[in-house]
Amino acid sequence: METFSMGTMADNKAKSTKPANKTPPRSPSDPTKDRAAKRLSCDSNSSHEGAMAGEISALEEAFRKFAIHGDTRATGKEMHGKNWSKLCKDCQVIDGKNVTVTDVDIVFSKIKGKSSRTITFEQFKEALQELSKKRFKEKSDEEAIQEIYKLIEGKAPIISGVTKAISSPTVSRLTDTSKFTGSHKERFDPSGKGKGRAGREDLVDASGYVSGYKHAGTYDHKVQGSK
Repeated sequence: METFSMGTMADNKAKSTKPANKTPPRSPSDPTKDRAAKRLSCDSNSSHEGAMAGEISALEEAFRKFAIHGDTRATGKEMHGKNWSKLCKDCQVIDGKNVTVTDVDIVFSKIKGKSSRTITFEQFKEALQELSKKRFKEKSDEEAIQEIYKLIEGKAPIISGVTKAISSPTVSRLTDTSKFTGSHKERFDPSGKGKGRAGREDLVDASGYVSGYKHAGTYDHKVQGSK
């Protein structure tokens, strides 16, 4: 009995000397810290992208305005060939010397997809890069693309089809009432002002004077003047 008791006490003493299991400290890769780091990284990237977008905002705005021109259903994200040609004309990308209408059409067909009829903004910039080499031959590639951007930035479609007054000898002769003859002459007074109904219809003269008499109403004046 005594031997067993001593052995048991020795075992309990040995067990008590073992180091206790302690929870290890959190590693530097704390999930909370990781999330914060990711958020800061995203914010940084967004700020960088926003800065880049600000540099080309005028170009994008011009692209959008021309992309929706004449099409109420357009979103401004894609541009048809017709509006692409108008942009190049209105913004003087086409100068008739280095860049022609044919050049613009060829570049559009080259850049767009085979089955697509439109180009995106990124493809739009590719097309401008192609044309810049022809439009500004004397400049470097980087300078040429910046110059062609300047032609487009902040621009909007030019509205055409407004009727303008035509000035020509023929039109002036046709609108000169002093040269009218016949019944047309009777419709205007000497100053060219229309007489209205009196110039279109034979109104009954109830004054008592003979038609065409030019001294109507002068009798009293003459009688009073002779007294």
